[in-house]
Amino acid sequence: MAFAFLIGFCIFDWWSSVIMMASFMRLTQYLIVSVLFSSIAVAGSIESDVKKIVEDSTSQLVEKLNQEKATYDENPERFYREMDIALSKLVDFKRIAARVMGKNARTATKDQRARFLDSFKQSLYVAYSKALVESGAFEISVEDVMVNPRSDKKASVNLVVTSASGNQYPVVYSMNYGKNNKWMLENVIVNGVNVGLAFRDRFSQEMRTQQGDIDKVIESWSAQIDVESADASAQ
Repeated sequence: MAFAFLIGFCIFDWWSSVIMMASFMRLTQYLIVSVLFSSIAVAGSIESDVKKIVEDSTSQLVEKLNQEKATYDENPERFYREMDIALSKLVDFKRIAARVMGKNARTATKDQRARFLDSFKQSLYVAYSKALVESGAFEISVEDVMVNPRSDKKASVNLVVTSASGNQYPVVYSMNYGKNNKWMLENVIVNGVNVGLAFRDRFSQEMRTQQGDIDKVIESWSAQIDVESADASAQ
């Protein structure tokens, strides 16, 4: 009788373990599926948010550009100032400038980083404003957004710029969700050219040319912007 009881207990214990294991497996599967669907839902939400931010910001920038075009010839400094205010809502210039400086940003002083940021922005406006003002009508369409699978704080946005003549140019915005809890632009790829990388290569070259004198690189940056060389080095 005692032996039969033990056998029965063992069978009951084994069966209970099977049931518990099956329940555990079902729970695990449920949790995995829930996490996967939650991730997909979150990614979808991020993609929608980023796309709307880029669409709204781009529309506002084009509108601002059209408003300020007339002031460019008469008062270019005002044009730069107004465009800087508008662009700074979308573009993380501080982050971009630090990445352009590369490893030199870590050894530069706070004042040097601030001066390069100003010089970098000014050089961009001087180099590209005239082309923008004279470009005529153009359209920008936001195609799609892809969240980085390794980080939901990174996303790529594919855009197409259509010129007045009908030519189309692919553009990719690299977006970053920063400490300010905002999605902001951290890099641009235009027609296959990685603009951020091109400028970083240029900064490294200038550091070699100036024998490591970062102040000289900062002072000469605005005067020595060469868009064609930057494009060639990036390709």
